[in-house]
Amino acid sequence: MKGFSLTYDGFDPPGEGLREALTSTGNGYLCTRGAAEWEDADGVHYPATYAHGGYNRETTIMGGLPVLNEDLVNLPNWLVLKLRIEGGEAIRLADVELINYRHELDIRHTMVVRELRFRDHDGRVTTLRSRRFVSMADVHHAGIEWTLTPENWSGRVEVVSALDGRVTNHGVARYQQLEGRHLDPVSPRTFGPEVIALKVQTRQSNLYVSEGARTRVFDDSGEPISVERSLYQMEDYIQQVLGFDVHQGSPTRLEKMVTFFNSRDPATSDTLERAGTSARRYKDFGEALERHTSAVTELWCACDLDVPGDDRVQFLLRLHIGHVFQVCSHHTADLDTGVPARGLNGEAYRGHVFWDELYVYPFLNYRMPEVTRSLLMYRYRRLGEAQAAARESGLRGAMYPWQSGSDGKEETQRIHLNPLSGRWEPDLSHNQRHVNAAIFYNIWHYFLATGDRAFLGDYGAEMMLEIARFWASMAQFNPERGRYEIHGVMGPDEFHEKYPGAHEGGLRNNAYTNVMVAWLCRLAQEVLSLLPASRVDALRGRLGLRDEELSRWEDMSRRMFVPFHDDGIISQFEGYEHLEELDWDAYRAKYTNIQRMDRILRAEGDDPNRYKVAKQADTVMLFFLFSAEELKAIFDRLGYPYAEETAHRNIVYYDQRTSHGSTLSYVTHAGVLAEYDPVSSWERFRVALESDVCDVQGGTTQEGIHMGVMSGTLDLVQRGYAGTQIRNGVLYFAPRLPRQLERLRFSMQFRGTPLRVEFAEGHLTLSVHSEGVSRPIRVGVGDVIHELCPGDQRTFVLSTDNDLVHDV
Repeated sequence: MKGFSLTYDGFDPPGEGLREALTSTGNGYLCTRGAAEWEDADGVHYPATYAHGGYNRETTIMGGLPVLNEDLVNLPNWLVLKLRIEGGEAIRLADVELINYRHELDIRHTMVVRELRFRDHDGRVTTLRSRRFVSMADVHHAGIEWTLTPENWSGRVEVVSALDGRVTNHGVARYQQLEGRHLDPVSPRTFGPEVIALKVQTRQSNLYVSEGARTRVFDDSGEPISVERSLYQMEDYIQQVLGFDVHQGSPTRLEKMVTFFNSRDPATSDTLERAGTSARRYKDFGEALERHTSAVTELWCACDLDVPGDDRVQFLLRLHIGHVFQVCSHHTADLDTGVPARGLNGEAYRGHVFWDELYVYPFLNYRMPEVTRSLLMYRYRRLGEAQAAARESGLRGAMYPWQSGSDGKEETQRIHLNPLSGRWEPDLSHNQRHVNAAIFYNIWHYFLATGDRAFLGDYGAEMMLEIARFWASMAQFNPERGRYEIHGVMGPDEFHEKYPGAHEGGLRNNAYTNVMVAWLCRLAQEVLSLLPASRVDALRGRLGLRDEELSRWEDMSRRMFVPFHDDGIISQFEGYEHLEELDWDAYRAKYTNIQRMDRILRAEGDDPNRYKVAKQADTVMLFFLFSAEELKAIFDRLGYPYAEETAHRNIVYYDQRTSHGSTLSYVTHAGVLAEYDPVSSWERFRVALESDVCDVQGGTTQEGIHMGVMSGTLDLVQRGYAGTQIRNGVLYFAPRLPRQLERLRFSMQFRGTPLRVEFAEGHLTLSVHSEGVSRPIRVGVGDVIHELCPGDQRTFVLSTDNDLVHDV
């Protein structure tokens, strides 16, 4: 099938880090970078494996002061397979003549493949084909297969098969000064002649991690070969050396089947015993691969976006879907984890969970809602920590952290390194309290897509009420304006942390934040009306929620202050209109890339807080998250004007002042421009699609893919272009398809019922599957609402501008 292969021909050392990130393999439990098995971490290669929830804290002394950081830990390297020919040194790419080299991510089967033909220093020509997967069927398992063919020689080879616990976290250059050692050795062990195992422990979080590996060799007929085995071990490293003969032109196959367990896995007593026993019992490579590909096929049936009209777009969408699988699969639903903003294949942002989940959940809600539910439970289990954080700040309710890790504490560092200037600078991003509003939004939209009243009643409503309570305690009533105000926060923009020259961080009345608060204060009361009276009484009693608080929320939903410019533009925050305009042309002429204008300005001794410049214009986020009808209702309730041209005027204004320093910004602008400027929308969509695979930010993708961007492009197709939206229990379609997507097919799930959506030749066809627990659903197209029962299909005719005319 088209669009299922990311292939690199030739070895490119400077680009290897990017390739390793993009060709990672994972299963929603753990993920391994696409590094070659025979290479060590050396500045070019960075083999690394990460597992959900595998955090550890360490302290670094900087300038005489302790700096504490929590990191997603690089776990023992299970990849190690090294080839030695006739007693020589282990083969490395840098030390041989590469005749042919191909490195591929088979997206369809979530498998990394390498094929190399090389000539060594003695003139021997050898072909090596490597295939590797992390099993989507068997959560704790992975496998590597080598096929080795000597072309012009016969002789003796040795293969080193090892588990290496000597690894550290050093995959991000700007973190090099911080402590990167997170593992302490526990024990190596063997389980019979074929199986080695290794156990380590994280130094602070006391997480035991064990890996087991069974390595065997087969001839070209599939029969096992008797090999000489020797063992070497240290406290944090264990290896077997397998010696055997190979013959000219005759392929020999080697397989290394690996298992992973940690002390938080269910049904696990001793992780080392579990890993070794499981490796000894595990199936051979062929059978294990078949199970894996069958499980992956099932995921593709539910999640594929079929775009026949554009091969490049098709490929990139499938690459993004494949990476979503690696971080969020059905296995994730059994874990206590959030979505790391940079996935599970790099160490950027130290593996922390941000608001980026706002861009991830919409795709999952319609395909793997059980995964969204589990990811939201990560937030619920940390509600107590969020409540404690609010209390310690003199506030009420729940104050979730901007960066979250293992236990829900605020993990945001108070200083960060500017790579342009080389200086450590204050980091005030912990003031981005809008993460609370994002969590509220995520809970509500999960409920809209699933109708999961049990989750809402047992968990979701409690979080939503405590988030509303937090904002009510943070808001101040200004009697002169007769409005509620919120001070001391940062919006999603991030270039504006404070006012120019101010000593204290934070801004007054960030428009995005205040509008979100007005919306959630109204909705929090609606949520109560959806619950049984007994549950409402229990919740109110448990939280001590009084009528006066509900009345304040109601008042805030009508009287939050929103700043405007004199010309009617929504001001990003109070005082924004008084900032200086930036000379964009001068900076574009001076620098090849101005996306990170904050770093550029600070490196020049200037301050981005002085200018009307945004990393991502947070006012525009309002038009991305809410439909025109929803926003008009919010502004009408607040008593502010909202005209037909409000959205377009604001989008154009802020677009001219945004550097798109976050690739999420391209997703946002593509979404909001779909209705007003389809050509520009498509251009932004393409930039977002290409941003990771082409590493448009110059070196960031090798530190971990951007989950929000990859998921956000998928959501753009279903929401921005296909126009899906839920209102009053009805799934509406209002398509704004660019011509490149005029033929589009995808499956989705609405409130437990599978639905097939197809755009083709000016028609929209909706088909309801008659399987499982499918039940009737209501869909809206134009002004008409239909009930579709299992087995039903209905087709609608679209006009040339994608407006709906009538159904067939």
